[in-house]
Amino acid sequence: MFGAPFRQVARFLGINQPGSHPFQALWSGLGGCVAIAAVVMLSRHFVGEGAGLLVASMGASAVLLFALPHGPLSQPWAVLAGHGSSAVVGVLCSALIQEPQLAGALAVGASIGLMQLLRCVHPPGGATALSAVIGGSDVHAMGLQYLFTPVLLNAGIILAVAFAFHSAPRGRRYPAALQPAERTRELG
Repeated sequence: MFGAPFRQVARFLGINQPGSHPFQALWSGLGGCVAIAAVVMLSRHFVGEGAGLLVASMGASAVLLFALPHGPLSQPWAVLAGHGSSAVVGVLCSALIQEPQLAGALAVGASIGLMQLLRCVHPPGGATALSAVIGGSDVHAMGLQYLFTPVLLNAGIILAVAFAFHSAPRGRRYPAALQPAERTRELG
């Protein structure tokens, strides 16, 4: 009675997508946890307590790098250049546009366009741009330093953890260029 309509709704919502093996789900979650813990510890060590800002977009990057490591949005160029270009756009919008709502909207929109032009689309980059605008006086005072610490420092730490973490399970490598083609399709 409810079979066909339920399947149609499930297909529309994307529920019918293949799931992950429990080990992979656990491994991905552990990787994200280790990556964010490393970001917090190393940022505090290298930048100091006050400037060791954890950009929230790094949590979204961790999801991509550990749950979908072979997707195009998760590759090293996308992560570094996506966050980096978006940080610059966000800082410039914040400095040049007095109205925060307009500056935030333009920062996200411009970062999307720039990431596409640079072939480095990484969705968390939009949040990196927005954080530069709405991050408050401490972030605004950083100016372009925001690009290096915390953004590129944090992105580099997450990438380093991803390289190490994905080399541990047998047959799994990161980035996608190191993974045999048939395994890349299988692992996502």
